[in-house]
Amino acid sequence: MKFQNNMIKVSRKTNETDIEVALNLYGTGQANIDTGVPFLDHMLDQIARHGLMDLTIKCDGDTQIDDHHSVEDIGITFGQAFTKAVGDKAGLTRYGHAFVPLDEALSRVVLDLSGRPGLELNVAFTRAMIGTFDVDLISEFFQGFVNHALITLHIDNLKGVNSHHQAETIFKAFGRALRMAVTLDDRQVGIIPSTKGSL
Repeated sequence: MKFQNNMIKVSRKTNETDIEVALNLYGTGQANIDTGVPFLDHMLDQIARHGLMDLTIKCDGDTQIDDHHSVEDIGITFGQAFTKAVGDKAGLTRYGHAFVPLDEALSRVVLDLSGRPGLELNVAFTRAMIGTFDVDLISEFFQGFVNHALITLHIDNLKGVNSHHQAETIFKAFGRALRMAVTLDDRQVGIIPSTKGSL
């Protein structure tokens, strides 16, 4: 198990945010999240638990302005940690997908550790705010992540009435799709899963 128990740590500091991320892709779903954005904490916890990764994220951001900088920069820093964690991707499954329901809501996430950043996010949220959290920031988080994780990510909320449920199914499905994609494939040990020979 090439990557087993490999804890990756990344820090990123700007005039707007000071972020530390620790990531073990092959953990047990332990999360220690403190972003200053409570709803994002809840969603990141879903990624860790459903992705069976150990994830620590600490962020000191300018949330007195709004949550935008913190949410986007956490996506960026998490993406940087993910890139370090997967390395050259040799032996990995590469593709991942998941459907996750929560009561009336259902979301599908499909991703490829392609080496190319791409986000297709199709969600018609039924309201603009979940508590104090602006749902527009969900796309900012995922865009920041894919830009630095270098993955192709398709997110589709297929149905839903409650916006909290819509968001939660997205993040749970994302965690499960990541877990599938980084699973080691014993039929291609040491082989980079691409006809090009690199990802």
